[in-house]
Amino acid sequence: MPAASLAPARLDRTIAAPRSSLAGALTLAYGLIAYAAFFAVICYAIGFVGNWLVPKSIDSGHVRPLLPSLLINAALLSLFVLQHTMMARPAFKRWWTRFVPKPIERSTFVLAASACLALVFWQWQPAPSIVWNASHPLAVWGLSALPLLGWGIVFLASFMVSHFDLFGLRQVWIRFRNRTYRPVGFRLVGLYKLVRHPLMLGFLIAFWATPTMTLGHLFFSVMVTAYILFGTWIEERDLIAEHGRDYLAYRNSTRAFIPIPR
Repeated sequence: MPAASLAPARLDRTIAAPRSSLAGALTLAYGLIAYAAFFAVICYAIGFVGNWLVPKSIDSGHVRPLLPSLLINAALLSLFVLQHTMMARPAFKRWWTRFVPKPIERSTFVLAASACLALVFWQWQPAPSIVWNASHPLAVWGLSALPLLGWGIVFLASFMVSHFDLFGLRQVWIRFRNRTYRPVGFRLVGLYKLVRHPLMLGFLIAFWATPTMTLGHLFFSVMVTAYILFGTWIEERDLIAEHGRDYLAYRNSTRAFIPIPR
């Protein structure tokens, strides 16, 4: 659930194409492994948040005292926030790519984020006290279906930007083909014409819509929402620095999350 780097486009430095076919093949294999890890984690996340078909969900597991549970959960989410925020910053990328080849920089980010999320799911401490519980059948069905709409928006928005570039596959494929990488560029397509952060909007819907809201689920949703607001604020600062008036005009004409025209 990457927040940084999920706006319409981010220009990274051009990645020149070295000529080693073995290096290209290894780079492609690394990118495929990172993408497979992401795909497995995001699929698990759907079941984790919705309490669907997974062995360990947001409301399952051994119940421990409330305060230690919330502190552990806060530490787990903070680790993800730290990794995601730090590794997405342009200054960190400039430093990081002195040691990590540029074609796998994005894949490494994706792999690290997937590992942090997997740790969250594995060590999450449930707090099953009920905050609200829908009882009317229409409300139950609606609040059960709405998260699927949110996840659908997440995937749809990622493909509108460039799904494979966002998760590192395009970079490693171009390296494998011994071609020169060029960034996707600043584009306004599909849902990005309605809101500046449709991918984050999808996450918010997926996390908050539930027929039964427990204290642990509420804690998760509040923490992640706070990070999304913080992360998109930082993201937009970077985008303004990079794209200047183009992004300022876009920000002034399009709302961040609510698709109401200005």
